[in-house]
Amino acid sequence: MAVEAGDLAPDFELKDQHGTPVRLSDFKGRKNVLLVFYPLAFSGVCTGELGAIRDELPSLGAAEDVQVLAVSVDSMFALRAWADQEEYRFPLLADFWPHGGTARLYGVFDEEKGVALRGTFVIDRAGTVRWKVVNAVPDARDLDEYRKALAGL
Repeated sequence: MAVEAGDLAPDFELKDQHGTPVRLSDFKGRKNVLLVFYPLAFSGVCTGELGAIRDELPSLGAAEDVQVLAVSVDSMFALRAWADQEEYRFPLLADFWPHGGTARLYGVFDEEKGVALRGTFVIDRAGTVRWKVVNAVPDARDLDEYRKALAGL
């Protein structure tokens, strides 16, 4: 069942690229969350999208008020190498095992390809999904849409 705008965001716990557990509920009451699912590390479109988020976060909204959490089915070891190479300063979360479990929870797992779709969820401090967009694996997201969604918080 897909998570929709207006729903309470399902909590999850995944390890980041350093092996540190990160829970969505850690940010409840403290920060808005930009939850970004993407297919695979080291792929061209994903590198471009996360690089744009890294570079444009201040223009997407108040950077101090928004926590980016990026999720893929890659292992934390692959995510660490990619984060180091690309200088990502936000958590890259490994939805490795059970394979795609969190992507499935949010309704953005492509069962045929075994990866997450390009699903994005803006979650407010109260834990409510305020905005959602899902793109197919080959289709990059539009940063202007993020700006609009985050401006509404």
